[in-house]
Amino acid sequence: MGRMGDAKKIGLVLTGGGARAAYQVGVLHAITGMLLEAGWQPERNPYDIICGTSAGAINATALACHADDFGKGMQRIVGAWEHITAEQVYRADSLGVLRSGARWLSLLSFGWLLRSWKANPPVSLLDNTPLVSLLNRMLNLPRLDAALADGKLHALASTASSYTAGRHITFYQTEADIKPWVRTQRFAVPAQIGVDHLLASSAIPLIFPATPLFCEGRREYFGDGSMRQVAPISPAIHLGADKILVIGAGRLLEPAVDPAIHAQYPSLAQIAGHAMSSIFLDSISADIERLNRVNQTLSVLTPEQRALTTLRPVEMLTIAPSERLDTIASQHVGSLPRPVRMLLSAIGATEIRGAALASYLLFERSYTTELMALGRKDALAHKNEILAFFDCPPENEAAMRWVEGENPAAKGA
Repeated sequence: MGRMGDAKKIGLVLTGGGARAAYQVGVLHAITGMLLEAGWQPERNPYDIICGTSAGAINATALACHADDFGKGMQRIVGAWEHITAEQVYRADSLGVLRSGARWLSLLSFGWLLRSWKANPPVSLLDNTPLVSLLNRMLNLPRLDAALADGKLHALASTASSYTAGRHITFYQTEADIKPWVRTQRFAVPAQIGVDHLLASSAIPLIFPATPLFCEGRREYFGDGSMRQVAPISPAIHLGADKILVIGAGRLLEPAVDPAIHAQYPSLAQIAGHAMSSIFLDSISADIERLNRVNQTLSVLTPEQRALTTLRPVEMLTIAPSERLDTIASQHVGSLPRPVRMLLSAIGATEIRGAALASYLLFERSYTTELMALGRKDALAHKNEILAFFDCPPENEAAMRWVEGENPAAKGA
């Protein structure tokens, strides 16, 4: 699958972040438009290897399922995020929130009084049962199998973290002969990726329930793949990527905040949001720095010295939000269903200082469409780098018109 004369395999890495993953779709939508205007065939898949974590794993698998008609698949994914609602992802009705969230918070506060819950305790703040139906509507897994068999896609990977065994696992699907890799507390398992793998990968800790998966002949309970993910870019490299596009779901370099502005004691939501940022953002920043150091080191070695190491240079392009997504989220908390707002307000997530937590749960179109617009804007800001990454001609005005909504290919679809 050469890319306009370049036989190097291109990898796509999509990080985690719940509702923040809408930003990734905006970036990918803009890139698709640039490639189409540069002469890329609409049905051609730009990415040989697609790797995702958490909500990024859902986006990754949805893209992989349309590897045989990428342009149309991209439009379908955009449409899904443009019309998403919280009810499609988790129970947002009063009864559902009472059964999970309010019950869970009550157990934290008065569990020693509620002996009747010992046999069947609440397992998460929210019930993500509706997500199963959404995934079944979004995904066409037999089509994924065919794309891999036909060479339209080289590999797909989804990561999850095992609560049972305390290890991080990358489940990967490919027709190529790629042996599983093993590193400290993390390893890879070949698998036919399905809905359960995506539920496991996207099970934000404490927010959504753990998902059981059979791994190496035994059942283990898994949560969000961003936990203990010390090397998010590593799966793409192990699967053979020579060039990697990394799309984050949070700012990689946050500006310093004046502590005097939020000098009061942090709310539970503020602490939870800080923990979420540590889980979803810190590891990707560290891994990007690590890969840059490896590339820099290899660049100063002689050919003889390079022959003595298993390391190889990997070209990388990173695109991440140019604005704070928690700030954007604070402007849209009111769009959440009332029972969810009441639940989040109990822990301070509807306040500006606690909006980081809400930013992961705001599966509402007012928020997701703004994130997608930001993704398109940020992609345009990197247009020359993007076109160079895909070995395309320099950007032109037609590509910009596509990104801004004047897509001739979509009009004729």
